Amino acid sequence: MNSQNRYYYLLGTIVAIGISAYLFIFPNFETAEFDAEVVENISKGVTTTVVSNENNEEINEETAGSEDIDLEKENPSTVNKFLVNSTAEKDIENFTVYLLIGSDERSENSSESRGYVDGERADVIILGLVNDISDEKHLISIPRDVLISNPCTKEITRINSTYNKNSCGNKAENLAASIKVLTGININHFASFNFEGFEKIIDSFNGVEICVDQTQREGFSFELQKGCQTVSGATALNWVVSRNTEVLVGEKVIDSSGNDKSEWVKMEGVSDLSRNERQQYIILQLLNGVRDFKSLNELNVFINALEDAFIIDENLTVNKAVNLLWGFRGEDISSIKQHSIPVENYVLADGRQVLIMTENFSKFATSIGILEN
Repeated sequence: MNSQNRYYYLLGTIVAIGISAYLFIFPNFETAEFDAEVVENISKGVTTTVVSNENNEEINEETAGSEDIDLEKENPSTVNKFLVNSTAEKDIENFTVYLLIGSDERSENSSESRGYVDGERADVIILGLVNDISDEKHLISIPRDVLISNPCTKEITRINSTYNKNSCGNKAENLAASIKVLTGININHFASFNFEGFEKIIDSFNGVEICVDQTQREGFSFELQKGCQTVSGATALNWVVSRNTEVLVGEKVIDSSGNDKSEWVKMEGVSDLSRNERQQYIILQLLNGVRDFKSLNELNVFINALEDAFIIDENLTVNKAVNLLWGFRGEDISSIKQHSIPVENYVLADGRQVLIMTENFSKFATSIGILEN
């Protein structure tokens, strides 16, 4: 083989390897429409959009109204606080914003300890804000039970129920519009995952480290020992969504038959707010895990695990998503500021528990430095 032929052979081999690597590294993510104009129109009460059903989402005009709340039956002072604080006074600018949605949709075969759920709600709602000028980063959790005025149906309901496809827009567009009304924040991109996806993401990292200051459990779904331990995706999921966490009192006692005779008491303060803290904890642990990727093979395994774990908006290319994640390799994770919107518990006249904003988000945004006076 002469030198010219060797050159073309080598060049062809490099191109073939490059194409194969590209096809292997970048999977075919499921995408969904996410139209900023549609979101803006919904947030303003303009709902002239005709929604296609190319993603086979179930269109349900009644779901959003199934939990509607009649304000005439509620405490007048609480109603006034809700009306004042449920619509942001100002828009938030100069940030690129990512909406992370964790839905409670699962199949009959997933998460056996949690069981099958018919229907879908947004169980995790987290905003990732990146300042376009300073690159400062914020995570803001929105509790699923916070009360809002649904901009599509004009009904009063929990924000998680607006993650619903109807004549106004698709699920992500409707939720983003509700967030815009509540916070004044424009969503640029979104990624959603269900419970099975959550488990797969964590398992792709070979687990996630969870550190707790008390031994704790919920039934047979998980048990964490005091200190730090690496757990599977299923255990991490059960910990994150737990509403009935118990803590160990004193030393663990196991009888001669292997039965646990220890004293366990319900953990104080377990609520949507503590669940939000756990969600952010896991996200930061996973971002920290990105720093550990040292080879192309490790990256391949991770990205291929994400292929069927996430749905991303059609404007968030795989290349953008990978670059965003890879950028965290040099990031000091502790510099990411964590927040949860200011809320308080409220028991409705019919006994249901919800959360209401204690101050307008614009005031809160000013206090955390994402909005100028």
